[in-house]
Amino acid sequence: MTKLSASPLAIYLNDHLAGAAGGVELLRRAARAGRDESAARQLRRLADEVAEDRASLMRVMRDLGVAPSRSRLLLGRLGEKAGRLKTNGHLLSRSPLSNVLELEAMRLGVEGKACCWRTLRILAGTDRRLDPEALDRLLRRAEEQTARLEELREEAAAATFRPDGPEEERG
Repeated sequence: MTKLSASPLAIYLNDHLAGAAGGVELLRRAARAGRDESAARQLRRLADEVAEDRASLMRVMRDLGVAPSRSRLLLGRLGEKAGRLKTNGHLLSRSPLSNVLELEAMRLGVEGKACCWRTLRILAGTDRRLDPEALDRLLRRAEEQTARLEELREEAAAATFRPDGPEEERG
């Protein structure tokens, strides 16, 4: 008999758990990265929400009998740290392009999380261990997070790709 922790669902949930761990780290680091205070405040709030969502995913995993994979969690954190190595055209200072690329990565992560909640919502139709209402709330929150990240991304893109150069480089 195959162990539940090696099932496709267990692998899927552990991949999302690893992504959430990396996402929380990216959001927190981005909030500290010298953005304007309003954006930093929004990113800190999003980091807290994503950490709460991660805890919700861990509860779902526990309810389903899926053990967290430490190796996958480590890979998620290492992946976030590896993303920092990209210079984005600057070797010794932070590139304005980093704001845009990080916000795009954050948005993609939250969209992936929404897909996970949708998948679990489908499974809730046949698995009583899953709470459909809780999953609906988590999905709505992910959609709200996506909208907030898109607003921040649009602002960062407009500031970075101005015809006269990024605001940060014009002094």
